[in-house]
Amino acid sequence: MQSYLEFEKPVADLQGKVQELKALAQSGEAVDIDDEVERLEARADEALREIYKKLTPWQKTQVARHPARPHFSHYLTHLITDFVPLAGDRKFADDKAVLTGFGRFEGRSVAVMGHEKGSTTEARLKHNFGMARPEGYRKAVRIMDMADRFDIPVLSFIDTAGAYPGIGAEERGQAEAIARSTEKCLSLGVPNLAIVIGEGGSGGAIAIATANRVLMLEHAIYTAASPEASASILWRDAAKAQDAATAMKITAEDLMGFGVIDGIIDEPVGGAHRGIEEAMEACRQAVATFLSDFTGKSRLEIREHRREKFYKIGSELN
Repeated sequence: MQSYLEFEKPVADLQGKVQELKALAQSGEAVDIDDEVERLEARADEALREIYKKLTPWQKTQVARHPARPHFSHYLTHLITDFVPLAGDRKFADDKAVLTGFGRFEGRSVAVMGHEKGSTTEARLKHNFGMARPEGYRKAVRIMDMADRFDIPVLSFIDTAGAYPGIGAEERGQAEAIARSTEKCLSLGVPNLAIVIGEGGSGGAIAIATANRVLMLEHAIYTAASPEASASILWRDAAKAQDAATAMKITAEDLMGFGVIDGIIDEPVGGAHRGIEEAMEACRQAVATFLSDFTGKSRLEIREHRREKFYKIGSELN
């Protein structure tokens, strides 16, 4: 059953009427509903297009968090073959919030990592809602070390509200682990691509998103802190999250203008959850283009490209 967001109520109402008509027809009533169903479905599609043409930053935040939105595991299944997962940081434990390993993208070896939120209650608890602990980032560093050693490109998929802020995580060096992972991203001699597929929250996202090319799905968000947390800090009122979302410029369009990201991957009308196959194909094309663009570049050229990219962020605004 389709799950509707609050601002999608006009679409939900129209689709509800369609379901009522279909139920009436199945009950044995001798009525011809085809024309009316077709008309209502056309109105629902048009309403959905109009709504998604003018989403506010807060509405995009809701879409990025939609429970049916595809997670990293979906991209892994659709884009990567011969995947071999690697677990553990060789220091403390394995963190299920960050999945890592090696596989093939269209026949080419790649290292893959990403935040996994989980799609069911059990899976969300297992993966800690995509909020990684220090061992998750240390695992990412271990995988990037291996990829660098064997000249294998790195693909990162970002979907986290932020790194886990629990006492245990802080005791085990959360900030240091994030810094080391960010440093490793910057020092790689192999090309790395980061795609924000849902939420890109704070240092928890940056730790594996400091890449040669950073892309965002159309309705994803990328921010220094969640709108709720920012509202609590700025106004001491989490209810002002909508205002914070607008003020922080967290959408793909805003961040493209600032030079924080390098491109936007289009989503199906109504969000990636309404057309998963279409969303996967768009990401496939983006990954293929990235690998093609960086084929043949030396390790020095790759590092210089990455360094210059981050030096330039915001420079054109002055």
